[in-house]
Amino acid sequence: MASVVDICNGALNQLGASTILTLTEDSKNARLCNARYTQVRDSLFRSHPWNCLIKRVELARDTEVPSWGFSYQFTLPADCLRVLTILNYDYDYKVEGRKILANHGTVKIQYVARIDDANQYDELLRETISAALAADIAYAVTSSNPTAANMYELFQSKLKEARFVDATEGYNTNPDNGQSDVIGASSFINSRY
Repeated sequence: MASVVDICNGALNQLGASTILTLTEDSKNARLCNARYTQVRDSLFRSHPWNCLIKRVELARDTEVPSWGFSYQFTLPADCLRVLTILNYDYDYKVEGRKILANHGTVKIQYVARIDDANQYDELLRETISAALAADIAYAVTSSNPTAANMYELFQSKLKEARFVDATEGYNTNPDNGQSDVIGASSFINSRY
């Protein structure tokens, strides 16, 4: 069973630092991990459409409407970090703050969710979060610029591997299943005539 503390201890191990038992213990490493973990994790989540974090939902239309420009507005789910697609991809829409503005009365979205349970993360994503956290807190823990630079390089390497593996899981050419950016070869070839 993976936990946030396990991910933080992975970062601390990479730095050669003392591990922690809880995020609330009275130690410098626990305070650093507690202060930085959520921001580092959410930033990493937003950077890529991680398969283990994707959710789909039909949004309820708000009773309030935008002042101008669009006919309807929809409130994003509280756990939405990044809107990936809207099912009817030919819609004109705009994400503003925590709202989607649109001229259609229904909106179905696919989005990257903020998931707090580390057991839901892919193993490579957990390792990448540890590396990102290690890079983020490296100087504060070690007071060493070379160590901080090494941790950043390690993070970039783990990020590249995790994104590659994540991106190669599954393939879908049906636009109705949320892969609207895929163009079939015959469509591309026929577009030149």
